[in-house]
Amino acid sequence: MLAIKGTYENGKIFLQEKVKTTKPVNIIVTFLEDVETPISKKLDLKRFSFSKSRELLKDYKGSLSDAVIEERRNGL
Repeated sequence: MLAIKGTYENGKIFLQEKVKTTKPVNIIVTFLEDVETPISKKLDLKRFSFSKSRELLKDYKGSLSDAVIEERRNGL
């Protein structure tokens, strides 16, 4: 087993040393400091209503698909 220090930033891992291997190897990443993760918003299916959604969107003039795509792009 080999241990190498590194940092994690914006979804990428940066190792402080280069490692040469002859084949792919499995690794385990352990965060040594407490990490604050944002709470993901989840849809509560028990409280979801298609008819209520349709009522809320009845006056919406734009494209709901475009709005969802833009929201997801901004979340990246």
